[in-house]
Amino acid sequence: MPRLVVASFNVHGGVDGWGRPFDVVDACRRVEADVLMLQECWRPDSGDSIAQRVADQLGYETIELPFARGRIAAPPEGAGDRWGPRMVSRSLFGLRLDRPRSTSTERRAKARGRFPKAQRGTWTIAVLSKFPIIGSQTIDLGKLPTDLARRGAIVADLEVEAGTAPVRVVCTHLAHLSQGSPRHIAMLRRTLNAMTPVPSVLAGDMNLWGPPLVLLLPGWSRAVRGRTWPTWWRFPVAQPDHILVRGSVRVEAGEVLPITDSDHQPVRASLVID
Repeated sequence: MPRLVVASFNVHGGVDGWGRPFDVVDACRRVEADVLMLQECWRPDSGDSIAQRVADQLGYETIELPFARGRIAAPPEGAGDRWGPRMVSRSLFGLRLDRPRSTSTERRAKARGRFPKAQRGTWTIAVLSKFPIIGSQTIDLGKLPTDLARRGAIVADLEVEAGTAPVRVVCTHLAHLSQGSPRHIAMLRRTLNAMTPVPSVLAGDMNLWGPPLVLLLPGWSRAVRGRTWPTWWRFPVAQPDHILVRGSVRVEAGEVLPITDSDHQPVRASLVID
């Protein structure tokens, strides 16, 4: 029976909360997945994207979907041992999406000449596969009024074993529940249900707990249970990162991985196609 290992990892642009980079390629190597779905990837205006660097160095095919424009601020001198700054100044540092207008903290920092230098780029999601990608498409979920990103999903059909039905993998990164994410979940559900049924895996940072997520996605079941966010606290308190399966997909094992360079821990599942 065909087997594959699928993982999902929110890499926070490859930086911590101060904007200090970490080795995303090594982190993804340690995940050890056949199919890797990444959220909060970063594609600078000049140079290769995180997804492309991981794909090139670890031997994946990749598909990337842009969500929003933003910046990664240069870390300040004397940044402490904490993962990032305290909440009051967090809008100045690390990875930030473009806003319609500056926050009051940003305006004060600019007035004092203390606004940090930043690298401009695009915030994306990506599917990386060591199996051949034999078909793909993207789903445009649109933009919610209070969300800074135009959300979507990548759908990729993989040839896991010659002569068998393809395995469909879907990667997304949803808005928060408070921003109206059930609208996007309903649109995603309708779009996926209209496709030809094949063994399927849906993964990503859903910004939602498991029980309400599967309630909104009938027919899908959770492959991993465990808290993944935030890593800057002593213990993570919530699981926004999920791998869901449906159809003839059996879960052999599911786990949260102790890789904490990002503010999220990756999730990984070993799957069998019956």
